[in-house]
Amino acid sequence: QLQLVESGGGLVQPGGSLIVSCVASGLRLYYSTIGWFRQVPGKEREGVSCISGGGITKYAGSVKGRFTISRDIAKNTVSLQMNNLKPEDTAIYYCAADPANSATLEEWAYDRWGQGTQVTVSS
Repeated sequence: QLQLVESGGGLVQPGGSLIVSCVASGLRLYYSTIGWFRQVPGKEREGVSCISGGGITKYAGSVKGRFTISRDIAKNTVSLQMNNLKPEDTAIYYCAADPANSATLEEWAYDRWGQGTQVTVSS
C-alpha cells in the first residue's frame, strides 16, 4: 500500500537551512514523480518542487536557487534541502506522489499525500 511519510520540519531563523524528507512506501521512485507542496492556512496549496521518475527536477520560481530536491533510490526517499530560508517560506510542507509520472507541479496530478510537516522561519 502506498504511503508517504514526511519528516524534518521545525523552526529555523531567517537565512538558515532545513531539510525535509519523504519516505515513499509501496511505489518505485523510478516510475513516479514525487512533489513537494506547501500550504499556509487560508491560502491555496502551492507546488514547490518535484522530481520525476527519470530524475527531471522542477522548482517554483519563489524557491529556485534556494531549494534543492534529491532522492535516494535505495531508501525510497525524496528530500528537499532548503537554504536561505525566508519568513514567507513558513508553511506546512507536504510530499505527494504522481503515479503517472507527469513531472508537473500541478496539484491535480498527485493522488497520494503525506500528512505534512511544519516549517517555521522566524527570528
